[in-house]
Amino acid sequence: MTETSQPAVDRSRDISQPLDRLGPDETLKATSDQLRGTIALGLLDEITGSVTPEDNKLMKFHGIYMQDDRDIRDERRRQKLEPAYTFMIRVRMPGGVCSPAQWLKLDELARAYGGDTIRLTTRQTVQFHWVLKENLRPTIQKLHEALLDSIAACGDVPRGVMCSVDPRLSRLHAQVYEAASRTSAHAIPNQRAYHEIWYGEERVASSEPEEPFFGKQYLPRKFKMGFVIPPSNDIDVYTQDLGFIAIARDGELEGFNVSIGGGMGRTDQAPETYPRLADVVGFIPADKVLAATDAVMSVQRDYGDRTNRAHARFKYTIDDKGLAWIKAEIERRMGFAFEPARPFAFRSNGDAFGWVEGEDGRWHHTLFIENGRVIDQGEKRLMTGLREIARVHQGAFRLTPNQNLCVSDVAPEDRSKIDALLAEYGLIETRSALRLNSIACVALPTCALAMAESERYLPTLIDKIEAILDARGLRDEPITIRMSGCPNGCSRPYVAEIGLSGRAPGKYNLYLGGGFHGQRLNKMHLENVGEQTILETLDEIIGRYAAERSAGERFGDFAIRAGYVPEVTEGRFFNA
Repeated sequence: MTETSQPAVDRSRDISQPLDRLGPDETLKATSDQLRGTIALGLLDEITGSVTPEDNKLMKFHGIYMQDDRDIRDERRRQKLEPAYTFMIRVRMPGGVCSPAQWLKLDELARAYGGDTIRLTTRQTVQFHWVLKENLRPTIQKLHEALLDSIAACGDVPRGVMCSVDPRLSRLHAQVYEAASRTSAHAIPNQRAYHEIWYGEERVASSEPEEPFFGKQYLPRKFKMGFVIPPSNDIDVYTQDLGFIAIARDGELEGFNVSIGGGMGRTDQAPETYPRLADVVGFIPADKVLAATDAVMSVQRDYGDRTNRAHARFKYTIDDKGLAWIKAEIERRMGFAFEPARPFAFRSNGDAFGWVEGEDGRWHHTLFIENGRVIDQGEKRLMTGLREIARVHQGAFRLTPNQNLCVSDVAPEDRSKIDALLAEYGLIETRSALRLNSIACVALPTCALAMAESERYLPTLIDKIEAILDARGLRDEPITIRMSGCPNGCSRPYVAEIGLSGRAPGKYNLYLGGGFHGQRLNKMHLENVGEQTILETLDEIIGRYAAERSAGERFGDFAIRAGYVPEVTEGRFFNA
C-alpha cells in the first residue's frame, strides 16, 4: 500500500499549554526536557536499585516500568531493606511479527537478564521482567543489535500497533500488516532522549521543535491502535482508541472501516470511569490511513483532559464532546469526509490452533501459550523448544493478541522438522476450549497496580471450572474467560463472556454477558467475592446453559437472556 497524498494534519503545531492549567503528570512531561528528566544520572546511582518517582514516570515513555517483588516486600520492610526493585522492558513489535533471529536475541536476553522467562502480552509483543537497573542499558543495546527497541511501548503516546494474525489470508494479511507497520513507524514520537540515554548518542542542537506533532506534553493518556481482518476480531478492535477494520473484495484490500473511542480501564470506586467500546464512524480508502491517524490523534491531543488523568482517555473526550462533533472535527482535519461504513462480520476473537494452510501454500502452526508465559516447566520445555525452532525456522514468528505464538510461513517440506521439535519439547497438547480462550494479565508479584493474583491463579481456577463443564458435556464449548489483577483491564476482561477483575487478595468482581467476538461489554454480576462463590455461581449458570440454551447460543448471550445480567448497550451504563 502506498500513500498517494500527504496527511492533512499539520504535524508542526505547538500544542503546549500553560503549566498552571495542567495536572501533575502533565507538568512533569512539559518540564522533562522531552522525556530526559534525570534518568541518565539516576542510572549511575549504585546506592539504590530504584530511580526517582519522576524518572519512573518518564521511563514509561521509553518502554520501561520500575517494579519490585511483592512476594517479599513485607519481609524486606521488616529487615529495613528497600524493596527488591527490578524493571520491566516492553519491546515495540508492530503486529507482533518477529524474525527467528530476533526471537533468538530475545531468548538470549531473557536468560541473561530476565529471569529465564519471556512474557507475551495481549498487545502482541514481548516483556522482560526482573531486569536489574544496571542491566537496563545492556538489554536495550542488545535489542538494538536485533533492530528492536522499546520506544513508546508505554507512556502517553501511541502504543504498539496491533494487527490480526490470520496468515491463511496470505495476500490480504500482507497488505494489512504493511498498513499496520507503516502506521506504527509514522505515529511513533521523535524521541532523541531514548537514543542519548540508552545508546549513548550525542545530543544534537537544533532550532526546530524536537517533537513537532506531540509537543512537550505528548498525549493526555495512552493511545492504542489496531488493524483487524474480519471475520476474526482477534485484536478486539472495539477496545482500541483507533481501529481499522479491513474491507476487501476478491482478496484485495479496498480500505478500512474506522472505529474510535474504545478503552478498557476503569476504577472500582469511581463510577464516572468505565470501559467503552469503539464506534464505527465510516470508511476510508486504503491510501488515507495516515491522514486519518494524524487527524484522530490530533483531536485527542488538543481536546483530551489534561487536568484529570482518570478522565483523559479518548473515550471520555468522545462522550464529553459527542460522537457527531468528534467525527466532524476528524473530517475537518483530514480534509475529506468518511464514506458510509461498509458491511463486515466477525465470528470470534480467538486463535486458530495447530496447523493451517495459507493461500500461498505455506503453513502456520499456532501454539497455545497459557497466559503468555514462555518458560520451561517439567516436560513442557517451551522456552527451549521455541529456541530450537527458531534455529531452524526459515519463516517468521507472529505473536497473537491472545498471548499465543504462531510459527508462520513454513514451507511444506519443513513441516515435519517443526513437528518433530514440537513433540520433542512437549509442546503438543490437548486443552479445553475454555482454556484456549483464556487470557490473564501478569499481576502479582511484579505489577505495582495488582490487587489480586491473575496469571498465577487463573490456570488453577480453570481446572475447577473445567470439572463443571465436563459434568455438563461442555468441555469443547468455546467460552471466553479473562482475568485481571486490578480494574485497569489489560487482559480486556470487560468484553469476555466471563470476566474477573481483582479487588483484594483472593477476591474478584465477576462479570458476565460479554460478546463472543468482542462486540458487547459484559456487566458485573457479583462484587468482591472469593473462589467458592465464583464456582458455585458458575456451576448454576453453566448447568442452566447446558439444559436451556438455544441452538448455537453463546454463553454470554445466554447470561443476558436468562436474566443474570442486563445487556450493556453503552459504556456509560456499565456501572449503572
